[in-house]
Amino acid sequence: MGIQIDVVAGYPVNDEMERVLGLAEAVGEPVNVTFMWEGIEAAECAVLVPAATLALWEHWAPTTYPSSDAGNGNRAEAEEPELAHPREFGAFTLLRRRVGGRTAVARGGVVVAELLDPGEAHWLQEQARTVRQGFMDPKQKAAFEEFLARQSALDEQ
Repeated sequence: MGIQIDVVAGYPVNDEMERVLGLAEAVGEPVNVTFMWEGIEAAECAVLVPAATLALWEHWAPTTYPSSDAGNGNRAEAEEPELAHPREFGAFTLLRRRVGGRTAVARGGVVVAELLDPGEAHWLQEQARTVRQGFMDPKQKAAFEEFLARQSALDEQ
């Protein structure tokens, strides 16, 4: 499954968001983020996925994430969808989509990442990997499966 990075971020002021986004951009991998919003007791968990990584996953995933599964345990998803007003945090703008619960992260007018529900991020990553493997020749597919097994063994240690 690649690298797993977990980060806890306070109220996402400019430097907090820059730190988390910089980490995601530097490794080109998703970052699991737990947001501790000011004035709200419950933390919000999301996965910050760099825009290029998300585009690749969505290219290979054969279908969209089943919406009936959204909201399992995520505070923001369980509530009525909020109005789609952008929220400014220094150089960043968070744009919550009313449908699907994703939040685009824009910097300088360009979407550089998206915050996804952890279940959706995992599902997309798995779907993309499965479909992509289907295009490999048998020898390459066997080598890739061996590589993934070794990665799993390392992750468990």
